[in-house]
Amino acid sequence: MRGVYRIAAAVPALKVGNPAANADGIIAQYREAVAHGAAAVLFPELAITGYSCGDLFEQHALLDAALAALQKVQDATRGQPALLIVGVPILCGTRLFNCAAVIRDGDILALVGKTYLPNYREFYEKRQFRSIRECPATSVVINGRDLPIGADMVFTAGDDCHFAVELCEDLWAVTPPSNNLALNGAQIIFNLSAGPELVAKADYRRTLVASQSARLCAVYALAGAGVHESTSDLVFSGHAIIAENGRVCAENQRFERTGSISYADVVPRWLDSLRRAWTSFNDCPTTPVRRIALPALPVAPDAQYRALSKQPFVPANSADREQRCREILTIQATGLAKRLEHTRAKRLVIGLSGGLDSTLAILVAAWACDMLKLPHKTICAITMPGMGTSSRTKSNASAIAKKIGAELRTIDITKAVTSHFQDIGHDPKNLNVVYENCQARERTQILMDVANAVGGIVVGTGDLSEIALGWSTFNGDHMSMYCVNCGVPKTLVRYLVEFYAASADDELARLLLDVNATPVSPELLPEAQHTEELLGCYELHDFFLYYFLKYGERPDDLLEWAYQTFAGCYEPEHIRATLATFLKRFFSQQFKRNAMPDGPKVGTIALSPRGDWRMPADADAAAWL
Repeated sequence: MRGVYRIAAAVPALKVGNPAANADGIIAQYREAVAHGAAAVLFPELAITGYSCGDLFEQHALLDAALAALQKVQDATRGQPALLIVGVPILCGTRLFNCAAVIRDGDILALVGKTYLPNYREFYEKRQFRSIRECPATSVVINGRDLPIGADMVFTAGDDCHFAVELCEDLWAVTPPSNNLALNGAQIIFNLSAGPELVAKADYRRTLVASQSARLCAVYALAGAGVHESTSDLVFSGHAIIAENGRVCAENQRFERTGSISYADVVPRWLDSLRRAWTSFNDCPTTPVRRIALPALPVAPDAQYRALSKQPFVPANSADREQRCREILTIQATGLAKRLEHTRAKRLVIGLSGGLDSTLAILVAAWACDMLKLPHKTICAITMPGMGTSSRTKSNASAIAKKIGAELRTIDITKAVTSHFQDIGHDPKNLNVVYENCQARERTQILMDVANAVGGIVVGTGDLSEIALGWSTFNGDHMSMYCVNCGVPKTLVRYLVEFYAASADDELARLLLDVNATPVSPELLPEAQHTEELLGCYELHDFFLYYFLKYGERPDDLLEWAYQTFAGCYEPEHIRATLATFLKRFFSQQFKRNAMPDGPKVGTIALSPRGDWRMPADADAAAWL
């Protein structure tokens, strides 16, 4: 898939002080990873010799054997476009450096040296090695070739993949070298490590790798020395972790005696998209780096190790999902409580249809009243049955309002809308957009007028997915005095209602779950309407919305990701048609977003024109279809 690269973190079984045998193990794992489609294979610190050689590093026999083994590994990559990154000791003058050799297609591209050498407690690296900052030259002759050496190199592979290397303790330093390397464009940081295992250290290491990947908005891959290192005083676990922008996406089982390889498929261009929008990232000062150019890396043959969630807004883990729902409801209620206090309003007026969004809105309103220690009678819930209202939704709306403890009013709009049809000369048999929108605007007028009468504010119900698609009537349900759901996509609304139901009494829970089970419909026509039959399914729309806005993904790539993610769920024709609908409506409905009411942002994707998304209302969608 275009722009998707598979990286591998390999932990070989080695023999301490036997570079020739170690080279064979490294080569075997490299070939295995390449057979699995890897574009880069990372090995641990000093994997050629073993990290725990101690004073053997002062013996020429070991250093010579290491160079011979390095040549053997180098030769084994000939004809292969995939990278091999391996740790090796390098002598430059009278100083020995702990380095990573970056190898591709039979050539060593460069040697990256370790900057920070630990020399505390169990570590004594300064006994044998020097920091790469003390290297007397910017190049060194290895096996007859003059090679760049240092810690200031960013490697450019084709147009869309840039990487850099640091070693073990460099990550633990106050200012890791990867900070500057990422600021100079490296999207992937490879770390060759050899930290011994101690109680709780694995958790700390995992957190450190994940947090550094988030801080740099990068992929961070670490491969640690394994159990075959010397156990004279320490034990090594062979911990391998690959994290992307704060999320651990691959991790091995530690203490494997036969070695291991962990894989992750990464999309570097997504990181660039995030960095472009991250102004504080781009404001950071940088120091110059050397750039090493190489041909493009092989793309992943599939996205086997990057399965995208069908519902990217919804955590897959139930415990995480529960925590997310609690957090979102608290954010929504806090925003509404503040608006209620600030405006000194006496009431919260909500149009309650018995559908998903208005049900979530009244639950948020009840939560806000609890925060402010106000009675639920502060909420004035108004049901407004019309031409297409079903008995199911009308019954659920009334029952939910009563169970919540809100004041319930029922105002049938049929007579008023029919009269309005006469006023404007519309034939009520013509079930067109006028027929539908007159009902939406009549309902909004009622809500606004009642809010004025009771000294209240109208709580909007439209969700993020509807806002993205413009699925609202301009100056009808599009408008409110505070829109509590504006940051919540449709796929997440169901889980929020379900979460609330889990702690409600049996009758309220039954009502809420029935709302969840009711097909989404505007209920504006006499016959049954199903929104997803008209627009395409919200699951696809939310998928497109997430990757389009978060990563700036191209439409053709959105389609490829959707084909892969929803294979067997939806026919390709339906996916393609839904994407076309999404793009057309997203571009054509910006004028509604330009005039949308206030409301709380709850996640990284939001469409408020005052903050997250500013777009000309007359932008042409033709080039995107």
